[in-house]
Amino acid sequence: MAGSGRTTARSRVRSSSEPDANSLRETRPKFNRHRSKYGSTIPLFNNVNIKLVLAIAFFAFFIILFLIRHLVNTVAEPRLPRAITPFPAPKIMDLPQFQGEHKESLYWGTYRPHLYLGIRARTPQSLMAGLMWIGVKDGRYHLRHVCRHEDDLSTYGWIKHNGRDYGHQVLVDHGMILTTEFIKSKGDGSGYGGDWAVRVDVKIDKSKWNKGFGRGAQLFFYLADEGGNILDVSRENLNIRENSLLASGSRTDIGDWQLHLKSTEDLKLHYSGFHTPHFHNLSDLVEENLASQIRKHAQLQLSDSSDDSPNVLVFQIIGGFPFTTDIVLISGTDSESSRAEDRINSLTGASLSNELKYKEQAFDEKIEKIFNLTEKVDSESMSVGKAAVGSLLGGIGYFYGQSKIALSRTVNFREHVDYVSYWPAELYTAVPSRSFFPRGFLWDEGFHQLLIWRWDLHISLDIIGHWLDLMNIDGWIPREQILGTEALSRVPDEFVPQHPTNGNPPTMFLAISDIITGLKNNEFTAKDRREISLFLERAFVRLEAWFQWFNTTQSGKQTSSYYWHGRDNRTMRELNPKSLSSGLDDYPRSSHPSVDERHLDLRCWMLLAAECMHSIEKLFDNETRLGKNYGSTANLLSDHELLNQMHFDEAYGAYFDFGNHTEKVQLKWKEIETGQNYPSRQLVRDVLERPVLRLVPHIGYVSLFPFMGKIIPSGSWILEKQLELISNTSLLWTDYGLRSLAKTSSMYMKRNTEHDPPYWRGPIWINMNYRILAALHHYSIENGPYQDRAKAIYTELRSNLIRNIVRNYQQTGFFWEQYDQIKGKGKGAHPFTGWTSLVVLIMAEEYGTI
Repeated sequence: MAGSGRTTARSRVRSSSEPDANSLRETRPKFNRHRSKYGSTIPLFNNVNIKLVLAIAFFAFFIILFLIRHLVNTVAEPRLPRAITPFPAPKIMDLPQFQGEHKESLYWGTYRPHLYLGIRARTPQSLMAGLMWIGVKDGRYHLRHVCRHEDDLSTYGWIKHNGRDYGHQVLVDHGMILTTEFIKSKGDGSGYGGDWAVRVDVKIDKSKWNKGFGRGAQLFFYLADEGGNILDVSRENLNIRENSLLASGSRTDIGDWQLHLKSTEDLKLHYSGFHTPHFHNLSDLVEENLASQIRKHAQLQLSDSSDDSPNVLVFQIIGGFPFTTDIVLISGTDSESSRAEDRINSLTGASLSNELKYKEQAFDEKIEKIFNLTEKVDSESMSVGKAAVGSLLGGIGYFYGQSKIALSRTVNFREHVDYVSYWPAELYTAVPSRSFFPRGFLWDEGFHQLLIWRWDLHISLDIIGHWLDLMNIDGWIPREQILGTEALSRVPDEFVPQHPTNGNPPTMFLAISDIITGLKNNEFTAKDRREISLFLERAFVRLEAWFQWFNTTQSGKQTSSYYWHGRDNRTMRELNPKSLSSGLDDYPRSSHPSVDERHLDLRCWMLLAAECMHSIEKLFDNETRLGKNYGSTANLLSDHELLNQMHFDEAYGAYFDFGNHTEKVQLKWKEIETGQNYPSRQLVRDVLERPVLRLVPHIGYVSLFPFMGKIIPSGSWILEKQLELISNTSLLWTDYGLRSLAKTSSMYMKRNTEHDPPYWRGPIWINMNYRILAALHHYSIENGPYQDRAKAIYTELRSNLIRNIVRNYQQTGFFWEQYDQIKGKGKGAHPFTGWTSLVVLIMAEEYGTI
């Protein structure tokens, strides 16, 4: 995303109106001195009332004192640039409903989604845990820890997870099969947040495991304290037969704690302790320690030693195939009523087995109760649907840090910088992909919440509240959240700075609109209705600021027109300048970005936002304020005739963007002077004709936004044209879902740069297919001449999407970012259980109010 920031200057130079010392001396009242009879001299004022003079002097003293304090404060506390000034309203997360029992119940979790297994608390300086193991690839040993494509695992992901206190994950690493199960418990005597346990089961697929790689597994389970608290190893020679205690420590949040390991297997244990301020590269510390031991003793084991005051402890667990081990952390052990031994026993062995079975059954029952898949799909699809829910909920993470905000120029800073830091903030959010995008993305999150609010309303409101609390004073929210060193370590430098001139689709309104509809239809309990109402009342001012930010900063020249800021109008490399802020990245827009652009998708997003804001106003009977009439704005943006005038092309029967455009653009190899005395052959943009203001003739997802928004009247001939575009195999239709760009487009499957393959120029994306299905479902039950046609297309498209996603999951073990439009094969990042998890709502035919 490109763009620049806004700053507000506050001068440190003294105002010209402030008096200096010389001027004070020059204006001092004149007086004569007379000697008294006692020989002293006293001033006598000429013709001035002494009371008045004293009053003026008293008043002047306080003015001077104020000016001095003002100058000191101005120097010491410069005003923050607007881009990094928080929105001046009470935080949503300070509401009572997000405190107390709710907050404690979500304290611990698998909130480090970028790891194959990572546990932490929802607090900035957390006690963290994680799992590593030694895998084999290409005949070599590799330490697994961070989710990476290059590890080439056959499959991994939470196949069941309830988002709160239970998860079941399967990882297959070249013949080694690891099952990790996570559970939480809040019992008598436990500290804040309760206790948690992890069961790790290791076995092999003998048909895929080379015996030369060993007859056992080596796991590494660690604890790390971000707060710098010292972690104590129970003893030098670990022996679980004698004592299950591995480590202990103390924290202000959970009190004293203990880490125990129990297993009926014959396991060997080694350990190492480290003192480090860095937690994003813990696997490096383990690798270095192992390498040192191999050099010294020719053994692949940890050193059984520790740095002074360690804040990281790593335990190596060695066992023969197969084996199972239970690891449990209990808190509040300093309490006289801690019942530590009872709590350890309840979270290990047979008791843990029974509890895990109970949680698994509860998960299955809740899936059926909410989504009723038994009546909608076959058993294979149901199994994949459960995995989609589990993977999305298991991908929820907690992050804390400061975003880097790009500024076009800086004011009142001593040296030039490219960015300034946002305020320290926390974010509780789902992530699109644990391997490739393990952080918060604003426009993805709105789609995630379509599923999450149906599963757990309170988790959903918590996530939405965290996002809205990230809003700055202008109503802008950074689109990509890179908070903390663990998140930062996974992002290329050029994508780190966020640009406060650029937006992202306000998809949170999708979920909020659904929730409001549920309120109107009396679908919630009295307690939930009350909490939703309190949430919306607190959130309204932020949602309003968000809407107004879009309505002012992204508005176009013509009334009711909008365009995405941030496109590069000076590019020499891109075939078509990207619009990253739109979320559709390389989807073709006008060839020459300008202020004359009118982006159809943004106009439709604004309609959704206006309708949602109007619904909230009506819900609370708010009086419409001057200049913020959301009902009128919604009516304007839903005006079908006005929409047609601005975006409809009768020749194509399709809706398009408008802008300064020519189709005569290509990428061409040219010799470019590099300034190093020799030319370089590069692929550059070549424009063959002068662009003109016109509709941009690319049929694809953007063309269908008015259809997705159900703006088109059910009796209009234009609706028939949309159904023809959708079902035409020469344009968008495939046996696997609707492609993102028509085959007839000049940009279809074209690279945008030498190193930038097509992204939204053909492949199938599930979030857009979901919205199109939602509209087809709407028109299939809406009276009109095209009702039956919409129903037939809906049925076939839904079947194609479910069948292809299920087939890919069964064949590859993953959900995918996108799907190939030729053969339906999964493409891009994997596992991608962000909006691809919407397949569950497609199975359940849950489309809400979209």
